Amino acid sequence: MAAVLALASALSFGSGDFLGGLAARQVRTTSVLLWSYLLSGSLLLVASLATGGSPTLRDLVIGSGAGLLGAAGIGLLYQALAVGQMSAIAPVTALLAAAIPVTVGFLQGEDPGPGAVAGMALAVVAVVLVSAEGGGSLRPSDARGVSLALGAGVCFGLFYVGVASTSDDSGLWPLLGARAASIVVVGALALLGTIQAPAPRGRPAAWTAGAGVLDGAGNVLYLLAIREGLISVGTVLSSLYPVATVLLAWAVLRERFAPLQRVGMVVALPAIALLTF
Repeated sequence: MAAVLALASALSFGSGDFLGGLAARQVRTTSVLLWSYLLSGSLLLVASLATGGSPTLRDLVIGSGAGLLGAAGIGLLYQALAVGQMSAIAPVTALLAAAIPVTVGFLQGEDPGPGAVAGMALAVVAVVLVSAEGGGSLRPSDARGVSLALGAGVCFGLFYVGVASTSDDSGLWPLLGARAASIVVVGALALLGTIQAPAPRGRPAAWTAGAGVLDGAGNVLYLLAIREGLISVGTVLSSLYPVATVLLAWAVLRERFAPLQRVGMVVALPAIALLTF
């Protein structure tokens, strides 16, 4: 069940990223970020009230801290993509985001077995290859972008670890704390005039709403997955979300696969099999 939840999380995250990317092509990225956060936060509040739970102060503090790290990761990633080569930036971020929780899981004594370890290694390779749109080559001018990508990957990896360290009895409240912290940061920047985030209209508004719903669902599914199973396995499976994004771009936008992306999707199949069965 844990593996199924983690794969559903990856599908949800990847689909949400696709819709958010569509919206960001027509409106400000900060608008997509803020308004999708507001919607997903509202849904998480309803879900938290409906499912109950007894969060401690520690759970809420960790959740809020994870939310701040997640928001920082998004900011660093956007800066990295603005100054660096996407084919170099995306794999670096994806690799660290998956590697940190796996390392923490092993340090905590998790023993997924040799088959699952092989599956995790293949999955990490698949994530990097699928994210490498243009061939993954690095140029000297990409140094700043890669540095920002490293920071983003660390933030995302620590977000995963933080959420996983909350108690099982806390319900969905840590996720609500994380989203609330993100909203406060992005909303404050918008109110102070540091960023601009007008409400999207028309199709971008619908895409933004879809991104918010799917992102919130992805977080819930990820939390349930790691509570049911190992953080190392759950995080790696959830990190396969770029596969969903790339497949949707191919199916809807008729984008072509880069050679490395085709290899990555082939590699993902045995990885999923090894981690699921």
